[in-house]
Amino acid sequence: MKAITLLGSTGSIGTQTLDIVAQYPDQFRLVGLAAGSNVKMLADQVRQFRPEIVAIRAEEKLSELKAAIADLDPQPILLGGEAGIIEVSRYGDAEAVVTGIVGCAGLLPTVAAIEAGKDIALANKETLIAGGPVVNPLIEKHEVKLLPADSEHSAIFQCLQGVPDGGLRRIILTASGGAFRDWPVEKLKEVKVADALKHPNWSMGRKITVDSATLMNKGLEVIEAHYLFHMDYDNIDIVIHPQSIIHSLIEVQDTSVLAQLGWPDMRLPLLYALSWPDRIYTDWETLDLVKAGNLTFREPDRDKYPCMQLAYEAGRIGGSMTAVLNAANEQAVALFLEEKIGFLEIPKTIERACDRHRNDHRENPSLEEIIEADRWARQAVLETAADLAKTPLSVSLK
Repeated sequence: MKAITLLGSTGSIGTQTLDIVAQYPDQFRLVGLAAGSNVKMLADQVRQFRPEIVAIRAEEKLSELKAAIADLDPQPILLGGEAGIIEVSRYGDAEAVVTGIVGCAGLLPTVAAIEAGKDIALANKETLIAGGPVVNPLIEKHEVKLLPADSEHSAIFQCLQGVPDGGLRRIILTASGGAFRDWPVEKLKEVKVADALKHPNWSMGRKITVDSATLMNKGLEVIEAHYLFHMDYDNIDIVIHPQSIIHSLIEVQDTSVLAQLGWPDMRLPLLYALSWPDRIYTDWETLDLVKAGNLTFREPDRDKYPCMQLAYEAGRIGGSMTAVLNAANEQAVALFLEEKIGFLEIPKTIERACDRHRNDHRENPSLEEIIEADRWARQAVLETAADLAKTPLSVSLK
């Protein structure tokens, strides 16, 4: 039985991870839980799974959480704030930590878990996008495993099983195309928040759904793939695959192409990250290729998805630039969801922040410099958002 800790338990990754733990109680034991601010859901999870330690990031709600589970015996250790999340991540005999916290908030807890010698089931892509220059050396130093738990990188990881060192030639990331894949570019100026949240294939959180609509999610995954699989950016491609049946592909040196297929269901990559190198039998719906029907592909429209190009260029610059890109995107998407900027202003704010960071770019940043770059980028977006409507977009991170 594998002992695990779950960070971000009330989000979509967290709830699906707990579905797996509940379905396979003989395979997994939950040691720790950490969540953001949803007291009711977190209390229900504590009652069901009885972890040894629990943290809630919204420290002001800690007393409410204590009251909600006051009748439990034994009581778990209860902590609040970021320090509490970090303590949960490195606590006890958990062999693996599932990092389902959204955004750069997952970076410090992930680093703490690595330093405690725990394997990472990585569902928080920002850990590598912002922190790759620091995280990868720590993975090697502490000799832990970094197992991708999102669908695209899990697909690549699965395809690589049995491929010898040096055998990988190219990575092909598939993208649904998001809510606007069939919209003409000219119509994007009419986009409302509700439009961007209508993902055609997946049920996800609001932020990642908007990222899918801008294709920034795929640009960020390109950066993550660079760090995970040590692949040059010129050899990482994106294709639009509307059906989301092929979750990604690899090309090996002899030009053979290997793909991983399945219904759009985040539980599968999560289960594989937790069970690797084993395969656990499930009673989930099996893939029926006849039912799936036609599988189609097309090249992403660069005019429709400028965020994709911004991500490639930031990745090629590397260092602290990817932390700025990621933080600027998080802040811009938050402003869009609050209806403070328009959809087309998301890439403009990101580009502006990256351009401003050029002079302060760090090629080999420390963890502290990455955190500062993240803080600075968010503030930069807030400072410039008001006049973005007057600023033409031109991708210029070369």
